[in-house]
Amino acid sequence: MSSTVQRIAENVARVRDAIERAAQRSQRRADEIRLIAVSKYVDTDVIEALLEAGCHDLGESRPQHLWKKAEQLVERPVHWHMIGHLQRNKARRTLPWIDMLHAGDSVRLLDTVNQLSIESGRTCQVLVEVNVSGDESKHGFQPEQVPEVLDQAVRWPGLRICGLMAMARWGSEPDEARYDFIALRQLRDRLIGTVPDQVRLDHLSMGMSSDFEVAIEEGATMVRVGSSLFEGIAG
Repeated sequence: MSSTVQRIAENVARVRDAIERAAQRSQRRADEIRLIAVSKYVDTDVIEALLEAGCHDLGESRPQHLWKKAEQLVERPVHWHMIGHLQRNKARRTLPWIDMLHAGDSVRLLDTVNQLSIESGRTCQVLVEVNVSGDESKHGFQPEQVPEVLDQAVRWPGLRICGLMAMARWGSEPDEARYDFIALRQLRDRLIGTVPDQVRLDHLSMGMSSDFEVAIEEGATMVRVGSSLFEGIAG
């Protein structure tokens, strides 16, 4: 076993242990939380080590990087997640590769993804991105806009809206991030009985390396973890 494979395996085990503990604290099961390994800073050799360690859900924030890695790993068992902002002119090339679009952050993008999905005969799983922190530099809908967005789902037969996504405010400590995660969960809880039949709010994608345990405690079903998985890996 190479040193990279061994170190990645150790890191993955440590993160999964932390997920288990956080799930226990919130009286949930660890298998209710999906670990999305954010692979944007590593090459395919390191990704291969992730796959060996059992991480098959990979997240990329830039479409060009996703295309390149997905093409290189086309024969490998990878579920790709587009976790960053997707420009509409890059959607056509991106959608065939991904299992889920986490950053459904505008009506124009959702319109485009819907149309492309219909053209290809596919249904795209989408999370609606919510700017719960109010940070003007972030993408996403304001919380008060989300009910109207979800009500439009009837005209998006090419989409399967299955939850909400958010990022905590920049530079926040875990205890500060908790407020943003609580806000997303409470928004989901308020909406869950009022959304159209074709909308499911099963998933909350929130939490990264610095705060994923807090996110799980507040209801995350998907955590997007990068740097914690790559500690001790050169380059």
